[in-house]
Amino acid sequence: MELELRQEQQLSMRQLHSLRLLQMGRLEIREYLESVAQENPTVELELPHEEEPLTRRAERWLDRWRWLEENDRQNSYYERPNQEEEDSPMNRIGTDGGLAETLESFLCRQIAGLEVPERQRQLLYYLVGCLEDSGYLTVPTEELAAGAGVPEEELRRGIARLQTLEPAGVGAADLSQCLYLQLQRIGDDGPATQIVLHHLEALARNRYHQIAQTLHISQEEVRRAQQRIRQLDPRPGRQFSPPEPAPMVYPDVFVVEQEGEFVCDDHRRPAPMLHLNRYYQDLYRQTDDPEVKKYLAEKLVQAENVLFALRQRESTMLRCARFVAAGQQAFFRDGPRALRPMYMTEAAQALDVHLSTVSRAVKDKYLQCRQGVFPLSYFFSAPAPDGSDVSRRAVLLRLRELIDGEDKAHPLSDEKLRCLLEQKGCVLSRRTVAKYREELGIPGTAGRRE
Repeated sequence: MELELRQEQQLSMRQLHSLRLLQMGRLEIREYLESVAQENPTVELELPHEEEPLTRRAERWLDRWRWLEENDRQNSYYERPNQEEEDSPMNRIGTDGGLAETLESFLCRQIAGLEVPERQRQLLYYLVGCLEDSGYLTVPTEELAAGAGVPEEELRRGIARLQTLEPAGVGAADLSQCLYLQLQRIGDDGPATQIVLHHLEALARNRYHQIAQTLHISQEEVRRAQQRIRQLDPRPGRQFSPPEPAPMVYPDVFVVEQEGEFVCDDHRRPAPMLHLNRYYQDLYRQTDDPEVKKYLAEKLVQAENVLFALRQRESTMLRCARFVAAGQQAFFRDGPRALRPMYMTEAAQALDVHLSTVSRAVKDKYLQCRQGVFPLSYFFSAPAPDGSDVSRRAVLLRLRELIDGEDKAHPLSDEKLRCLLEQKGCVLSRRTVAKYREELGIPGTAGRRE
């Protein structure tokens, strides 16, 4: 039997609770506090006034607008003929005032009007259900035939029939076939058709000379074909996809200019406030019922732990924001191109906290300044690998600006880009410039030449 003496540090429940709240974003912390207020009667939640217009006030105005619109519709009822027919839900599909159109419903309505045998109609419905949102049919023919219980030849005829429907290009197996179907629909059998069938990759790399030699046409004809192809829709089903709602972002920190210096504005940081209910505090002190006293004691302890965690969260987040404001003065003055390198380890050492604490403090937090709204983690950016005093994000931004402003007939080489970046204070090697260019998804000079 061997005895071992060692020292371990264990976090208390209060500390664990503080760490949990520290990494929560603005909306997440609000939802958490709302759940605490509903479950714990000893606390009262006070939401900031600034958030009210984005929620309740917006909903009130929307309800009022709907009420006015409904009244307008009712008042004009007797002014329009065939009212019942016009108000039919089927007639409102795909319109601004009615039901949302989908690719599936759009195709099924076309199929319902086709004069085809019922067996083929059911096969077409089946194929529509197998389409991707883009309108492509990428499932192998063998699997489709097995799923439909029909011979492969019959399935191919069904796919060919599906490809005659609108939008043009629907039911294609890949991009090349999708563009080919659209060209066939408009009666184009020129160089554009041969290019989309056999030279699409070369066209993407702007290899006009290679395509021209292969097809025995001039480079000017290749360019005209490229313009024709650009007018086609590579994803015909995309027009039926509902737009994704923009995420709601509430700034946690505001940076303003005061006497020539950019600092955090402590008075513009609205956040949900939690207060102890005075009635239950008095009841805890005055009651003689042991069960009530025990229940209130547990709830008051829980509330005090939440309040402590909130204070810790606000304090740590504000200290990190002040560190960012002090270290990124050039950014707040001149914009993203002046973003300097900054590590979370520097903030951890300066604030005398653990690195993971800084990471939690900036996670899902947002800073608003005159340049816009940025994630707090945006300001912690590594330097360029060649020892430049400019952050990697700033170099990428300047590189994109140089390429966007170049003469497309004579695009800049990586060496020329390196020289221009060096004139702007970004000392990099040519290899690093090429690496960053590829990271931005930008091709080389041959691929950018027009």
